[in-house]
Amino acid sequence: MPRTLRIASVNVNGIRAATRNGMSSWLEAADVDVLSLQEVRAEATHLVEALPGWHIVNDEALAKGRAGVAIAARAPIDIWRVDLGDGTLDSRGRWVEADIDVDGERVTVVSAYVFTGEDGTEKQLAKYAFLDAMEARMQHLGELALITGDLNVGHRELDIRNWRGNVKKAGFLPRERAYFDRFLGPAGSDIACVDGTTGIGLGWVDVGRRWAGDVPGPYSWWSNRGKAFDTDTGWRIDYHLATPALAERVVDYRVVRAPSWNTRWSDHAPVVADYAF
Repeated sequence: MPRTLRIASVNVNGIRAATRNGMSSWLEAADVDVLSLQEVRAEATHLVEALPGWHIVNDEALAKGRAGVAIAARAPIDIWRVDLGDGTLDSRGRWVEADIDVDGERVTVVSAYVFTGEDGTEKQLAKYAFLDAMEARMQHLGELALITGDLNVGHRELDIRNWRGNVKKAGFLPRERAYFDRFLGPAGSDIACVDGTTGIGLGWVDVGRRWAGDVPGPYSWWSNRGKAFDTDTGWRIDYHLATPALAERVVDYRVVRAPSWNTRWSDHAPVVADYAF
């Protein structure tokens, strides 16, 4: 019988707070094999306390209480990496890779936390530098690879409920969206990007969009302002980006939206997909 690997990704907005507010109960029922975490905001010891019995790799930000990414798996992780770019890039706490053996096949899982950015500032330049390094690295991750996480870009108008009000804001700027045009364009083809530039497609697959089709959302993050959650005025900025070979193995995908605002344990919802082996 084919085996299914369940991979969940979530920006926890602080692993200690998420654990206090109900993450552990969700995880016990979710039957997850591999868990990708962003904005951990904690040290390795805190991850071990929050995820007893899991095998964990992580990368902490230089500033305590900021960023932080991790990958936790039920089985041991033998090989993992954190380097991204040429050594001049600030990627600490924002990128970790793990090679996972699934019945003799190697799957590379990435947990990524892209900068939020702010148009016209150094923060936005840092975001573009990170996306440049990510674009280069994607071409060397192997046949069965998956980039998960809070990528802080809504690729299409369908990915943001109020997209018209955000066309000049970080997270929906044409130059940011153009990266995703190239990530997801047919491999080796010339791609006309939304910002008017052209580039070469990498051929990766947006698992969430392929599964849901051309519908609004499903959103994965909601602002704490107003009643954004209650009215589902959200953003789809948490992704599973898969190589074509891995994308063909998807048998289920879902965004686990909390039943109500006061039952959330993060301002992001877990994104879960099942891959058949």
